[in-house]
Amino acid sequence: MNISVTCRHMDLTDALRDHAEGAVGDALSNFPRIEYVHVILDVQRHLHLAEVVIQGKDHIRVEGTADSDDMYNSIDRAVEKAERQMRKHRDKAQNHKNNPSLGEIEAQ
Repeated sequence: MNISVTCRHMDLTDALRDHAEGAVGDALSNFPRIEYVHVILDVQRHLHLAEVVIQGKDHIRVEGTADSDDMYNSIDRAVEKAERQMRKHRDKAQNHKNNPSLGEIEAQ
């Protein structure tokens, strides 16, 4: 999994880069089909925005965005949103073939 971090309207510090890469790596380590993650950090006046864009195999594309007064908090919340969407996508794909309710309908 390739992780890139981009900043807009601010300078990227090593601490922010490490936090973003660590948060993404820890949260998305259970998803082997992820190929590329792009973290975009932006500051607009007093608002700190974080956007996480995940691209994977089979045309998977998930985005999570969050804003707050603290950039670290924004990163954590955006990663949580993206992870939730990836989990939802994975569960939907896994449960599609083994749906017991479909077997009951066909048996009747």
